Amino acid sequence: MSIKEPFIAELQNEGKVTRKLLERVPLDNPAWKPHEKSMALGRLAAHVAELPSWITMTLTTEELDFAKSEYKPLVLNSAEELTALHDKNIAAAVETLNKQSDEDFMKNWSMRSGETIFFTMPKIQVLRGAVYNHLIHHRAQLGVYLRLLNVPLPQMYGPTADEPMNF
Repeated sequence: MSIKEPFIAELQNEGKVTRKLLERVPLDNPAWKPHEKSMALGRLAAHVAELPSWITMTLTTEELDFAKSEYKPLVLNSAEELTALHDKNIAAAVETLNKQSDEDFMKNWSMRSGETIFFTMPKIQVLRGAVYNHLIHHRAQLGVYLRLLNVPLPQMYGPTADEPMNF
């Protein structure tokens, strides 16, 4: 089995459960925060939708240099926009993953800001730690936000208080 195969399978599975959560995000108050230090709901939801694009970025570049980046946080206005962006990024990531050789995953990738290097590690490690785990972390945060907003949570890895397992 090649390295890309389990990454693709995991991405497709996590993409399905992430989409179910994004479908329920109410963006009538995108500035809502559970705490003053928290990220705003709209920003967090957009970040969750955009994170799969980091797979493509990681695998098609050698670094991310924040000093050279012109990134502007996305502003999305509906659950439909969130899911459309998410679906587009998942599809692009699967396409990119399919093009990779095992050797490609072992090439180094760096995150930096000008002369300050935050880390340099093999792309396989970046994908696991800085992309996949990062996505799951923020998706969990989004689930807490939705719970606090009394939005019913979908099943992801099993039943929830809102969607019990039907046998």
